[in-house]
Formats: sequence, C-alpha cells, structure tokens
Amino acid sequence: MASLLWVALPYGAFLSFVLGHVWRYRRDGFRSYTRSPEMDRTERFGTMAFRTGVGLVVVARVASVITAQPQARPAGAIHAVIMTAQIVGLTTAAIGAVLLFIPDLISGTGVPAITPIDRITFPALTAALLSGVFIEFGHGEREYRRAETLFAWFRSLFTIDPYPEAMAHAPLIYQARALILLLIIGIWPYTRLAGIFAGPITRLILRALPRRGLDGAITRA
Repeated sequence: MASLLWVALPYGAFLSFVLGHVWRYRRDGFRSYTRSPEMDRTERFGTMAFRTGVGLVVVARVASVITAQPQARPAGAIHAVIMTAQIVGLTTAAIGAVLLFIPDLISGTGVPAITPIDRITFPALTAALLSGVFIEFGHGEREYRRAETLFAWFRSLFTIDPYPEAMAHAPLIYQARALILLLIIGIWPYTRLAGIFAGPITRLILRALPRRGLDGAITRA
C-alpha cells in the first residue's frame, strides 16, 4: 500500500501532468479558457494575481526545502522572508483563483467554460491552502516534520531510490496534503488553469523558433 500511494500514484500524477499538457496543446494550444483577446479586466487581473502568487509560493517552498532541517523550521531572517513570501503569495493566488473561477461558477454565461474537473479544482486549491496553513501554524516547533516527511519523500521521487516510508509514517495532515497536491498536479492540464503558465511559455518558444519552424508548428497544432 505504501508503494502504491507514495510511489505509483505520484508517478501517475506526473505522467498525467506531462501527457495532459501535450494533449491540451494539440487540442487548443492552451487557448480554450484563457480567451486572451476577450478577457475582461477582472479576468486579466485574476490571471496576473494567480501567476504572481503561485510564483512567490514556489520560490518560498524551494527556499524552505533547501534551508529546513529535520523537525526544525528555517530560523531567523530566512524564516521571516520565507513566511512573508508564502503569506503574500498564498493571498494573491487565492484572490486570483476566486476571480478566475467564482464568476463563471455562479453565472449562467460562463457555464460552457467550466468543466466538471474545473469544479473540483477550486476546492482542491482551497484544501491545499488550508492544509499548508495548518501544517505551518497548527503544530509546535517539535512537531514540525515537513523536512523529514514531505520534502524527503518528494525529493526521492526524482532519484532511482524513492522513499515512500517517509510518508507512510508521516502524520495524517502531511499525508492528506501530499494527496491533495498530487490531485492538483494530475488534473491541472485538464482545467482552465492549464494555460496560465503553459500558454505564455509556449508563445515564447514559438516566437523564438525560425519562421519555417513556427509555421510548421502552427500547422501541426
């Protein structure tokens, strides 16, 4: 069961993430739900806020992975900077997600742009936010085990020797957070958020290609 949950499931989520982006690019070039020319001011602001917030959170998480020690948070000024970046990033990303999802979820005019998977995405993002806050603030310093559980497990997935035991014996909240994040990774390409980051990256790559390569890529797409 440990290998199924903490080795097979993560690799399945990663495979879904990669293949899903390939499928999405071939299907619509990440343009279906971004609707760049037609986006109103609220959607544009939501897109920018979500990108900025997620970027800050990713940078803060990477810094935390590098500086955290088993059963100990990063200390001093490093901890203050990481916490500030996480709080600002999570708040900004949450505002962006609300502006991108809520209007279409409650408005009849936006229903065609919302898929069943999109209806799962916002609750999953909310659960990821709440679980992160609980882990960060809901335990005492002695109970802080993210470095030796989540971080150790996730890093091991990119080696030839995965370490599922790190999560198999982790507290329940850590296991729940890992499963929530895997769900988000697995469904991401199939939601309206797929083009938030992949769309601009794809456009930059296509612009950098020689004209012949660009025309061929557009024709194939």
